[in-house]
Amino acid sequence: MSQIRMWKTSCPSEDGEALQEFQNFGSEVSICRASAPSAGWFALYTTSRHEKRVAEHLWQRQIEHFLPLYHPRRKWKDGSRVTLDLPLFSGYLFVRISRNERRRVLEVPGALALVIGAGGEPVSLPDTTIQALRSGLQDREAEPHPLLVSGQRARICSGAFAGLEGVVVRQKNLCRVVLTLENIMRSFSVELSIDDLKPLPDEELVCAR
Repeated sequence: MSQIRMWKTSCPSEDGEALQEFQNFGSEVSICRASAPSAGWFALYTTSRHEKRVAEHLWQRQIEHFLPLYHPRRKWKDGSRVTLDLPLFSGYLFVRISRNERRRVLEVPGALALVIGAGGEPVSLPDTTIQALRSGLQDREAEPHPLLVSGQRARICSGAFAGLEGVVVRQKNLCRVVLTLENIMRSFSVELSIDDLKPLPDEELVCAR
């Protein structure tokens, strides 16, 4: 697996409670429409289990951002069941900023670094990727998945994730597609119908076990 390089800030903060203790800030899409037209989307690396706290600080500063969540069911020791709101990509959220807003973002408590590319500069994500995440997570059940870099590949041909490519797997008798964000080296899976998938050249489309 390739190494993730960061645009580093100094003196990272440990501000805020643990994620599961912060119950009143759970929206998948947390947006402030304040960015310049020239702004782009960047992955922001955060203090562990403080993604929601960082998102709250970004909201207070009117910095446009997006924290994808998933909603697992858990059973407590007393037998009660709850639905949690947890980050889909542990340790990451996304900010839409212009070049001169970098320092402002990195001054946020709990914000550690912007992910950078080989040239030493923060690398932006396509608007279409963020839009696909926003739309797709409202319609499909998603969950984190171990990083998957090899296997049968297919292109999603319909729905909010149309155009994205991933690896087809079978999980708990369901056909799922594992998608990977290369910028942050994180994978997640979504349940899809096999009719929504088109095999890439030289691939025969089946749900691999």
